[in-house]
Amino acid sequence: MEVKVVILAAGLGKRMRKAAADERLNERQRAVAETGVKALIPIERPFLDYVLTTVADAGYRQVCLVVGPQHEELRRYYSALSGGRLQFQFAVQPEPLGTAHAVASAADCVGDSPFLVLNSDNYYPLSALTALREVDGNALVGFERQSMVRGSNVSAERLSQFAVIEADSKGYLRRIIEKPPPEVLEQLPEPVLLSMNCWRFEPVMFDACRSIEKSPRGEYEIPDAVAYAMQRLDQPFRVMVSHEAVLDLSTRADVVSVAERLKGLEVRL
Repeated sequence: MEVKVVILAAGLGKRMRKAAADERLNERQRAVAETGVKALIPIERPFLDYVLTTVADAGYRQVCLVVGPQHEELRRYYSALSGGRLQFQFAVQPEPLGTAHAVASAADCVGDSPFLVLNSDNYYPLSALTALREVDGNALVGFERQSMVRGSNVSAERLSQFAVIEADSKGYLRRIIEKPPPEVLEQLPEPVLLSMNCWRFEPVMFDACRSIEKSPRGEYEIPDAVAYAMQRLDQPFRVMVSHEAVLDLSTRADVVSVAERLKGLEVRL
């Protein structure tokens, strides 16, 4: 069965909208940053075009973009591109109530197919997306922390705040640790694996996303849905280890460094 791809693009982009004293954006980049739509930040082409080129290169053909009610420009842009290497559908998340809520919004797009879940503000390596297409069942990619330090645009200090994956001896997920304190990081065996929201889900995950309570942040979040699926629905999650890095476009300070790393890459949609 064909594996579909769900791209989470409905966020409000609060960090991207926040101006920075040392930002080096051009006029077009600054105008899009003020809207908070990170997927459309122009780096010669909109940032999401590079992400989707890798999606297509990995062999995927069906993409569902989860957008907010206000994201009309995003819908127009990718509607016009549909029919090339990728076919686009859209799911509307009526309120920004968290990542699991966004995934649940894509249920009609996905149907009974297995599907990937990716962020619209991360550029993932081809090998990671290919591995998720080839594996069976639920899975996630764990990105080796030292590889991220060497190859990502994110500082080591900022990476220390990213969620960490704890796997068992057979390579299956035990838990996701959000913002681990230093003493927890020190106890984890090498390689320490970071979660960058790079998942393969079976359709049963829609039930999990609908069944959880809000987190302390007041949102329905993917790690809680995964924990529910593991504990209540008997769903295992294989951890795929990547020694490559992910680029992160969360703030205006990220734009220049991401642009430098994507320079010269061909977009083919």
